[in-house]
Amino acid sequence: MQNPLLTPSTRPYQWPAFDQLTAEHYLEATRIGAAEQREELQRIIDDTQEPTFENTFLALEASGQTLRRALMTYFSVISAHGTEDLRAIQSEISSIWSEQEDEIYLNQTLYSRLQALDCASLQGEDARLADQTLKNFQLAGAGLGDAEKDRLKALNAKLAELSTQFADLVLKNQNAHAVHFEDAAELDGLSGPAIESAAEAAKQAGHASGYLLALVSPTQQPVLESLSSSESRRKVFNASMSRGTEENATIHIAAEMAQLRAERAALLGFANHAETVLAQATAPSTAAVEERLAELTKAATANERREAEVLGEISGAEINAWDWKYFSNQVLRDQYSVDSEALRNYFELGRVLIDGVFATATKLFGITFQERFDLPAYHPDVRVFEVFDADGKPLALYTGDYLARDTKKGGAWMTSLRDAASFLEERPIVTNTLNITPPAPGDPILLSMDEANTLFHEFGHALHGMFSSGKYASLAGTSVPRDFVEFPSQVNEMWMLHEDVVTDYAVHHQSGEALSEALIEKIRAASLWGQGFATTEYLAASVLDWAWHTISAGTVIADPLQFEQDVLQQAGFDTELIPPRYRTGYFQHIFANGYSAGYYSYIWSEVLDADTVQWFEENGGLMRENGNRFREELLSRGNTRDPLESYELFRGRTAVVEPLLRRRGLVNAE
Repeated sequence: MQNPLLTPSTRPYQWPAFDQLTAEHYLEATRIGAAEQREELQRIIDDTQEPTFENTFLALEASGQTLRRALMTYFSVISAHGTEDLRAIQSEISSIWSEQEDEIYLNQTLYSRLQALDCASLQGEDARLADQTLKNFQLAGAGLGDAEKDRLKALNAKLAELSTQFADLVLKNQNAHAVHFEDAAELDGLSGPAIESAAEAAKQAGHASGYLLALVSPTQQPVLESLSSSESRRKVFNASMSRGTEENATIHIAAEMAQLRAERAALLGFANHAETVLAQATAPSTAAVEERLAELTKAATANERREAEVLGEISGAEINAWDWKYFSNQVLRDQYSVDSEALRNYFELGRVLIDGVFATATKLFGITFQERFDLPAYHPDVRVFEVFDADGKPLALYTGDYLARDTKKGGAWMTSLRDAASFLEERPIVTNTLNITPPAPGDPILLSMDEANTLFHEFGHALHGMFSSGKYASLAGTSVPRDFVEFPSQVNEMWMLHEDVVTDYAVHHQSGEALSEALIEKIRAASLWGQGFATTEYLAASVLDWAWHTISAGTVIADPLQFEQDVLQQAGFDTELIPPRYRTGYFQHIFANGYSAGYYSYIWSEVLDADTVQWFEENGGLMRENGNRFREELLSRGNTRDPLESYELFRGRTAVVEPLLRRRGLVNAE
C-alpha cells in the first residue's frame, strides 16, 4: 500500500488517513521527507539567479512539506495515543528531526544567500517572514565556526534523545505509580461513580480485586479533595511526589539536559539557556522575569500562610501537604456552600462542550459546529467537528480527545495537524487533548470545575489556531512567543462562569435542573479562596524551571533533588506544605514539551489576559462586536506582526498589572 503521508491527503482539509497509517509509514515518510527537503535546500543554494524574496525566503518556507506533514501528524498522535509501536520509533524520528533542523539552520551557504537579499523593501507579512527567519538562523548558531557547529549538532542530537527518554519514562512512571487500594472503605469520600471507575481501572490493570487511582500530571491529585482518610490521601500524594526519583529515575536526565542547554547557550554567546529563550519572547530580560517572579512570590506566600492558618483551625491540627486540598474543599463547602464533588453532577462533558464552549464561540464570533463521523481518527474516543464561519463558509476542523488512557501523556494541550496558511492553500485542523478520568461503563462523563475550566482554556488555543488568517505556516496561529501563546487561552476561561453562558450548560445530568444563580454567585465569591495555594505552587514550579535554565556552562548538578530543595527554599517557598505544581522528575513542560525557561509565561500572559477580561467587562461582555475586534486584532494575527503591537492595537494601550493582582488576591498582600 502506498504510504498515505507521502502525498497530500485528498480527504477534507487534508485529514490524515489514520485508518491506514502505521508506525512504518511515519518513519518512512520522515526519512523520505528529510531527504526531499535537503534536495530542495540544495536547489536554493545552487540557484545562479540573484537572490529574491521568492527564490530564498519563500522557497525555504515552501520546502519540506512531506517531512512537515509526517512530523505534525506523528507528534500529535504520539502524545495522545503513544502505542508501543509508535513509541519504539520516537527516538529515531526525533533524531531525524533534530538533524534536519541543524541541516537547515547551520548551513552557512544557505544563510549567506538569505543574508544577501536586501529586505528593506519588503512589507507586511513578507517582511515579518524574512525577519523571523533570519533571527531563527542566528539563534540556531548559523554564524558559528565549523568546530562550534559540530559541537552544537552533537548537543542538539543528545538533547533530542534525552527529551524522548524523559517523556517516555514520565509516562511509564505515571502509570506505574497509580495507587491500589484493596478496601472500598479507604476510598470513602469519593462518589459512587468514581469508586466504580477505580474498580474498573484495577480490573483493566490486571488486579484480582480492589481499586486503582490513576495519577495525573501535577503534584496535587484531584482525588485529594475528596478522600476522607488522611492515610489514603498520604498514599496518593507520596506516590505522586516520588515519580522520577526511584526506578526509571528522570531527575538525572533533567539535570543532564539543563547542563547541555547551558553549554549550548554559551556556544551561541548567551550567559545561560534562559537568555536564548528570551531572545524570542516578549519579556525584555532575565532580570525582568526574576523581578516579576520574586514580587509575586512574596505576595502569594503571604496569602498562603493566611490560608494555612484557616485550614489549621478547621482541621484542629497542623496541616500536611496531602491534607491541604481536602480541608480547602471543606472551606468551600462550609463557608461558601460550594461542594466540588457535588458540582460534578452539573458539568457533563457533552453539555459543557456543546452548550458551553461551542455556544460561547457562536455568540462571540458567529462560528458554528457540525460533528463529522466520516473522518476516521487515531482512537475511537476522538470526536471531529467541522467549524463554519459566520458567513457559513468552511473554516476548520476541530478534534477533541478528552479521556485519559495509559497511552496518553498527562496534562492538556492543543496541537495543529494543519495550519491556516494561504501560501500553502491549507486550512487548519486543530486538536484539543485532555485527561479526564473515564467513568465506569454506562455512566456519564462528569467534570470537575477545574476540568471544565481546562476545556475552555484549551479551546482558546484552538480559536487562536482556527482564526489564523496569514499567508505563511511558520507565522500562523500559535507560532508566537512562548510568553504570549497562553494569553488567548487564558482569556477564554472568562466565559466558563459568565452569566450569559453558565446557565445554558451547567445542568444536573439526572434531574435536568440548572445550576442556581445563588450557587453560581457563591462559586464566584469563592474564587479568591485558594489563590494563595494556587499561585504559590505555580510560582514554585516557575522558579524551579528558571533555576535549572539559568545555570552557566560547566555547572554540574550532582544531586538534582538537593538542587531543587535549595532553590525553592532560597526563594521563600515552604515545600513541605505546598510543593511545586511539577517537581523536576515529572516536569514535562520544560524537559519534553518546549517550555524550558518558559513556564513563567503563564503568569506573564495572565497580565494581558486579566487586562483583556477587564476590557470585555467594560465594553458589554459577550457581544459579537467585541468578539470580532478580538479576532481581528489578535486571534487572526498569529506572529504576522509583533504580538505586543497586536495587543496595543486591540486594547488601545499597553497592559497594566492591577487586574491580575486583584484576580489573584494579591492586592495589599504582605
